[in-house]
Amino acid sequence: MSVTSLSVVSARKLGLTFETGDGPVHALSNVDLEVSKGDFVSFIGPSGCGKTTFLRVIADLEKNTDGEITVNGMTPEEARKSRSYGYVFQAPALYPWRTIEKNIALPLEIMGHSAAERGKRIERTLDLVNLSGFGKKYPWQLSGGMQQRASIARALAFDADLLLMDEPFGALDEIVRDHLNEQLLKLWARTEKTICFVTHSIPEAVYLSTRIVVMSPRPGRVTDIIESTLPKERPLEIRETPEFLEIAHRVREGLRAGHSYEE
Repeated sequence: MSVTSLSVVSARKLGLTFETGDGPVHALSNVDLEVSKGDFVSFIGPSGCGKTTFLRVIADLEKNTDGEITVNGMTPEEARKSRSYGYVFQAPALYPWRTIEKNIALPLEIMGHSAAERGKRIERTLDLVNLSGFGKKYPWQLSGGMQQRASIARALAFDADLLLMDEPFGALDEIVRDHLNEQLLKLWARTEKTICFVTHSIPEAVYLSTRIVVMSPRPGRVTDIIESTLPKERPLEIRETPEFLEIAHRVREGLRAGHSYEE
């Protein structure tokens, strides 16, 4: 497969079928997608449409059964072994018996970084997610939003260029979610990471993304790819502008079209 030097994720006719006791389940079908360096790409669609499955294929947590996919020009397995990405799950998944700084240090310990290098990276990533001064706290001493920021810090600690985020703010209340959306945009601007982000929220997808990938019900297909025309600087108030509402309307229409295609 030919891949441009700026292509971080490249999928061609990607499919994934799970074999179950009740017969095959077609999770993904014929997905074609390019994610370029520095993109913030959100995946949105109904439950069961394959959003998370696609993220897991990128991360080599699931294996595609059809088509091809590369991550930084490598197979997902090679990308995983070279630690080409950080992964943020729906729940923070922090170890309660380790302090925040020791949770962040865990992948660095596994990678064999020295104590001095671990200390530098922990300090830098805590600053990036606005948690400086909280490193000695335990997860249970922090709010849900702060725990999720600690989880993002852990994913950033080994400085991979690609950040995979599976609905990281879905369980948080709207006020906290808005705040973390703002912080995530600032983090993206500061780090220039490439981000693949799964969400069920149309406003969240439109607010955060340079591109929005709309997916259909199972088997998951890409029904629309919407390029955002919003400026990179995005105060929360931008969500009330005609331009924002127009993009949100197109996403909503794409989701409806996907459902009608299924029927």
